[in-house]
Order: sequence, then structure tokens, then C-alpha cells
Amino acid sequence: MVSYSNAAQGRTDDSDQFLQNSEANDSINVNNTIKDRIPASTEITLDKNPAPLTRLDKRYNHKIHHKASKPSPTIVSTPVTDPKSGVSGGIENRIRKLTENLKSEFPEIIREATYELRLLAKDEENRILIASCNAITPLVDLLLSGDLTIQENAVTALLNLSISDNNKLIIANSKAIEPLIHVLRTGTHVARENSAATLTSLSKFQENKIRIGNSGAIGPLVDLLGNGAPQGKKDAATALFNLSTATENRVSIVKSGAVKHLIDLMDPATGMVDRATVVLANIATIPEGRTAIAQAGGIPLLVEAIELGSPRGKENAAAALSHFCSDSNKYCREVLEEGAGPPLVALSMSGNARAKEKALKILGHLRNLQRVYGRRV
Repeated sequence: MVSYSNAAQGRTDDSDQFLQNSEANDSINVNNTIKDRIPASTEITLDKNPAPLTRLDKRYNHKIHHKASKPSPTIVSTPVTDPKSGVSGGIENRIRKLTENLKSEFPEIIREATYELRLLAKDEENRILIASCNAITPLVDLLLSGDLTIQENAVTALLNLSISDNNKLIIANSKAIEPLIHVLRTGTHVARENSAATLTSLSKFQENKIRIGNSGAIGPLVDLLGNGAPQGKKDAATALFNLSTATENRVSIVKSGAVKHLIDLMDPATGMVDRATVVLANIATIPEGRTAIAQAGGIPLLVEAIELGSPRGKENAAAALSHFCSDSNKYCREVLEEGAGPPLVALSMSGNARAKEKALKILGHLRNLQRVYGRRV
């Protein structure tokens, strides 16, 4: 399987997500989504100079009011309780209090509550408690906050909560998709990455893939793929892969300009060849995808991936090229002229069952061109 491990970024894999309905027929570690770089034992501190409330705060959290004449209460920061200490009742009471604080009129209190829930949500048992205390809906509301710290804490808390399959459904049913797209467009770079990762997590379920695609997420994800930091590019590529497993989303991905960025990521120096190839394999199933890939110079790079790539990269590159060769003699001739014959023969003998199948299929098409080119494959 393609292992999209991000240990260097502080993520912890909880489980593997297996994807269906994908030409790439791949699986990726979507639930490496706990990417919070803050240890769970970190003591919570507050910004001594909190930013004033914005119009978005007041619009989307009607209980937040800026009252200059009323001093803010003194907040005593408390470390996150160890969930393994056996004091589950105390943790539940704490979570209920934090959930209430999400609706406070004081932004300092909301910052602390979102921050602490962000940390607590890194524990499996706490995820269940947080959901049972009805914290998910107010966290979703806070995605629309104009306070970027609150927004980042809220989206990261939801990301960690989404590790639970039951929470995925609760989050999606809390109308979180549009607010997550808002974060994807307007948040800090960390918030944008975590929003993309949350959308990836939610898209485990087929119906959510279509909802996310229809809600306008693809364009911002493509923008993150092209212009984000390295981690953002990885998160965007993973999200787009998940969405591309739904055939309904593939045309939108192509029309949003994803192919150019995916081709750029085929450079081995990016460390993202496998990620790019697996998305291209899905996009190559549609005529618009094949046209875009060919026009962007993708065929030579896919041939190169068959020759020099990882075993999974070779398999997915062969899957992509099999669609080109089945489509037209023009594409088949380009594959032949790029010297694909020898690496395909090698793959047909040494690859896994699917890689061998795709390689043999392409070789069959290439051999049909022998009469035209007078060369053996």
C-alpha cells in the first residue's frame, strides 16, 4: 500500500483507510491525521494581548460580544488531565465545562477551550467523550471565527476528533464541510493543512466524497496543492486522491487545474512522486484527464515512473498508461517512442498481480503497432 507516513511532521497513524471505486485501487494512511505538533501534556497558556473580535466572530457566534467596559475574568490555565489516570468522571466534567466555554463572550476563554479540546481529542477515549458532550457543533461554528487562533484550534480539534468513524458522521452532519472550505481559503497555513486533512478524513465515506466535491472544496485544494508548504501539498494531494475515487469528482479536479501541479510533483526531488502518480491514475480514466495529462507532458514522466519508480509508483503509472494506450494509437505511439517497452517487460515479470496485468495490457497494444514502426517490443 502507499504509505503516506508523516512521522517527521508529528503525526501518529491510528488506522489505515481502504478506498474503493478507485482505478488506483490503493490505500493510504488517511488517519495519520493526528498531526498536532503540541504534546498532549503541554500546559495551556493564553495570549496576553488577545486580538479584538471581528465581524465574523459576532456574526457566527452570537454569544460573543465585545464589551470594553466589562473586564475579562482571570483565567487560570490547567494542564490537560491524563486520560489514563482513571479519573474519567473528572475528565468528562472538564470537557462539559470546556464545551460551555466555547460559547463564551470572551475570546480568551474560547481560545483556551478550543486549545484544550484540541489536545484532549488526541486520545481515543476522549474523542468519544467530547462528541457525547455535544462539543462538535460549537467547534464547527468556530471555524468561521475571524480570530485565526480560535479557528486553527477548532479545525485541529475537529481533525483529531475525526479519527473516530462515528465522529466523521457527526462532523459531516453538523454542516462542517462548507466551514472547512472557508478555513481552507482563509486560515493560517497550519489551519489550511488541517482543514484539508479533515476533509480527507471525512471523505472516507462515499457520500461525503460527493458532498465535499459538490461544495466547492476542489478548487481550494488544488490551490493548496500548487502553492502550499510541503505539508500542505501532501495534505492536498491526499484529499484530492480520496475525492478522485468518486468518478463524479474527476472532471472537476481536471478543470480546477490539478494536473499541472501533479505533473510538477512527479519530480523525484519533491518526494511526492507516488502521491502524484496515484491521483493521475484515477484522472487518466476520463478523456478530459488524459488530454490534460498529455498536454502537460505527463506521458514521458509516467514512463519514467515505470522504469525508476517505487513498486507502487510503477503499478499506478502502468495503470494510468493503460488508459492512454486503450484510448488511441496516438497515445500508444507516444508511449512506445518514450521507450516504455523494456521497463514494461520487466514489470510484467517482477511486479505484483495488478502491475503485471497492466504491463501486459500495454505491451499488447504496443505490439499491435509493430507493423507501423517496424520495431520489436
